[in-house]
Amino acid sequence: MKNINIILIISIIFANSCKKEAKMTESKVLATPPKATIKPKELTMHGDVRIDNYYWLNERENPEVIDYLNAENDYTKAVMSHTEGFQKELFEEMKGRIKEDDTTVPYKLNGYWYITRYEKGKDYPVYARKKETLDAPEEVLFDCNAMAEGHSFFNLGSISISPDNTMASFSLDTVGRRQYTIQVKNLVTGEIYPDKIENTTSSSTWASDNKTLFYCIKDEVTLRSSKIMKHKLGSEAKDDVEVFHETDDTFNTFVYKTKSKKYIVIGSSSTLTTEYRILNADTPDGEFRMFQERQRDLEYSIAHYNDQFYIIANNDGATNFQLLKTHEDATSIENWQEVISHRKDVLLEDIEIFKDYLVVNERENGLNNLRIMSWDGKEDYYLPFESETYTTYIGNNPDFDSDVLRYGYNSLTSPSSVVDYNFKTQTKEIKKEQEVLGGKFDKNNYESKRVWATARDGVKVPISLVYKKGTKLDGTSPLLQYAYGSYGHTIDPSFSSVRLSLLDRGFIYAIAHIRGGEYLGRDWYETGKLLTKLNTFYDFIDCSKYLIEENYTSADHLYAYGGSAGGLLMGAVMNMNPELYHGIIAAVPFVDVVTTMLDDSIPLTTGEYDEWGNPNEEEYYHYMKSYSPYDNVDAKAYPNTLVTTGLHDSQVQYWEPAKWVAKLRELKTDSNKLLLHTDMDSGHGGASGRFESLKEVALEYAFLLDLEASYGQ
Repeated sequence: MKNINIILIISIIFANSCKKEAKMTESKVLATPPKATIKPKELTMHGDVRIDNYYWLNERENPEVIDYLNAENDYTKAVMSHTEGFQKELFEEMKGRIKEDDTTVPYKLNGYWYITRYEKGKDYPVYARKKETLDAPEEVLFDCNAMAEGHSFFNLGSISISPDNTMASFSLDTVGRRQYTIQVKNLVTGEIYPDKIENTTSSSTWASDNKTLFYCIKDEVTLRSSKIMKHKLGSEAKDDVEVFHETDDTFNTFVYKTKSKKYIVIGSSSTLTTEYRILNADTPDGEFRMFQERQRDLEYSIAHYNDQFYIIANNDGATNFQLLKTHEDATSIENWQEVISHRKDVLLEDIEIFKDYLVVNERENGLNNLRIMSWDGKEDYYLPFESETYTTYIGNNPDFDSDVLRYGYNSLTSPSSVVDYNFKTQTKEIKKEQEVLGGKFDKNNYESKRVWATARDGVKVPISLVYKKGTKLDGTSPLLQYAYGSYGHTIDPSFSSVRLSLLDRGFIYAIAHIRGGEYLGRDWYETGKLLTKLNTFYDFIDCSKYLIEENYTSADHLYAYGGSAGGLLMGAVMNMNPELYHGIIAAVPFVDVVTTMLDDSIPLTTGEYDEWGNPNEEEYYHYMKSYSPYDNVDAKAYPNTLVTTGLHDSQVQYWEPAKWVAKLRELKTDSNKLLLHTDMDSGHGGASGRFESLKEVALEYAFLLDLEASYGQ
């Protein structure tokens, strides 16, 4: 017994020694993050010299670059290793709220009901249809689970059914760089034709003859969608005919068919200008004719019904857009007639046309409204919505000859619903409400509201908030502030079952509706881009200060999150006011603004000049340099930071966040966490698969919750 006790004591001492040694080893790992080699490169523009020590990281095929990215991944894994169990818990928790064997609400098109469903234990959707009635046998069009086998990344981009229902063109991306391959499947025999059309934008559309397919290809270098091609079924892709070439490198082109099925439409668009060409779908070998030629700052979109085109446009000073119409044979701007006039306080976003009704999606004071107007002029009213923190949108309505509008609705506290509204009876039917599984969710346990912060120039900036009832509003609660703020893209207050993992642990979630989006109309966008871009960053910072001043949180418990252009936002506010935030998450961040905007070989660059400015012009160069996160990293303390990217990202190249992290490591004076996680298999949208992306969210949430739990220790 004595020997056993001695052995036990020795074992305990040895175990403790091993733990201590392991802890020391871990500390050593944590104390020595990877450092990218400094290789100075001099960049000169307008007489201004910038020294970029990490320019070499853009060499995607360089083994040294891959080694560095892998070293950063290893470091992130080591630093976060103590949360691995918690990340798994979060993943299972978030996954557990999602119904695995789920099905979309069917919609009818050209004699078939189309359905997308998910099977339990599988990551990808199954696309199917049923002829005439929902009781008919199911015909599986594409089982993406089988198609994804052997691929670390998989995305079925789009499906287009031929008018006679016998063929389906579809597109695949197995890299994550948004370069899709189009093929055609015979839905009668099940055969997938061997011919492949490479490097496309994913979408394609059929002419009325069931054998002519129009699609768009990308520039091999810049990935700009530049040419519209015509493919004849049975021919080889190399014989396809070019029908349009967009030669202006600030424009992208695309092709689609009108809801009426009468016209094939080629569109060209830049940030501020659009142009369309049309062709009768019955004559696919004919010549496209101009709808209205491009004019600088003229934006318009078109919808066809009977012998009329309906046009949403900003001509004649209609900054918030107006609705016009014109006969299909006289489409130029001098023939446009007003249907709904421009309103200073109402943004006209979208329309949906039915045989007896026009539905207009408007935005007033930040809130979406659905306006119902009968063509005979007897009815004109709005569907009622009560909350200030909701999102509604026009859903899938492919049939003109319908008395039912399908729309979507959700709020920060209410799960997503698909609703059918009957024009004739003025009644609505909820076809489906998102199920939140797990047995714990009750929307009455959560509270949401909208508050208004005053920006430094006196402008009121709205903030949507959601939190669990009982959460303390005394400055001690953690708060995650999110925003985007670019391209006129509005972040509406929508429901997220994933977000419950934060709310249930005491977090407040805030969406700052900052300038650069269109939440408060077109002017809200115009005053947050080009030479007013600083308003975007100032608004976010001033919202943060407001949330602190009003005791929703404090600088010790405030966290910020943004992705892509929102990642630029994160980098800018970190440089401007790092003391406001305890932690920051920057996902696929656009942070090397000047260098990227000077490189017209990089995807998206030339098309972005109207958003950020062209740095080849000195005024824009110095302005964007004043806020570019990479160029403004300084020797000072920064918040705890997690940065994510994808090796194959075509929107924001991986080297931007990689360079940024390397420079932060070089200059920052604090001991806070700085982590870079690169998905070596995916692109801008992150991992593919229905649940795989939740692992990335689990890492982000574990990062936040770990910081909050360890605060003050």
